[in-house]
Amino acid sequence: MAQLQRIAIAPSQLQQGQILLTPQQQHYLGQVLRLGDGSRFIAIDGKGKWWLAQLEKSQAQVLEPLEVQTELPASITLILALPKGNGFDEVVRCCTELGVAVIAPVVSGRTLLNPSPQKLERWRRIAQEAAEQSERSIVPTILEPVSFITSLSTVTNQRYICEARGDFPHLLDCLDDKELLTNNTGQITIAIGPEGGWTEKEVECARASGFQPVSLGSRILRAVTAPIVALSIVVAKLESTSVGA
Repeated sequence: MAQLQRIAIAPSQLQQGQILLTPQQQHYLGQVLRLGDGSRFIAIDGKGKWWLAQLEKSQAQVLEPLEVQTELPASITLILALPKGNGFDEVVRCCTELGVAVIAPVVSGRTLLNPSPQKLERWRRIAQEAAEQSERSIVPTILEPVSFITSLSTVTNQRYICEARGDFPHLLDCLDDKELLTNNTGQITIAIGPEGGWTEKEVECARASGFQPVSLGSRILRAVTAPIVALSIVVAKLESTSVGA
């Protein structure tokens, strides 16, 4: 199945064994990929379900459901202070490929960007495209931007706030294997700051909410590099642990 194109669909598009393709999807499959009637592709609903489908003019026929396991054994939420420019686009793309479940953009004391609703739609579109490309079973949820303090109400098993300076333990040394993998319900939240880092008050509020300050290493990382590094550490830990379990 590796050679077949993957298309993300909305649950409402699946009706009585058929997929009602949108005009954009019809154009992409027919005009961009040059697929004709009878050609097969894989439809994903972004919530963990896959189907082998076959094109039939303006719609597609579901041939069979597919069993695929590409998701991590634990759910990862990234709280990300919005960087300047379009840096968040690449963060969404890379973190989706790595396996993030939820991305929560936040406005902090040192945030320069105030995103528009169009930005949010763009990020969700990028996440969908990256999920298709990386053969994810789900499309990550991109939440609406809120203040950092509001985001701290997130409740997960393990919560970490990354700090570039300070004598804090490395994230890799803090991850609890057993808690993350217990009954496949493990959850972890990682907060990554903006250019210039979190303010002292923000770190204090995070600690009061149960977040543990951690380091990502001895070098100072850019705001768009740090979330990719943090997620890579967690993914490597999760997948190596689950393989050895």
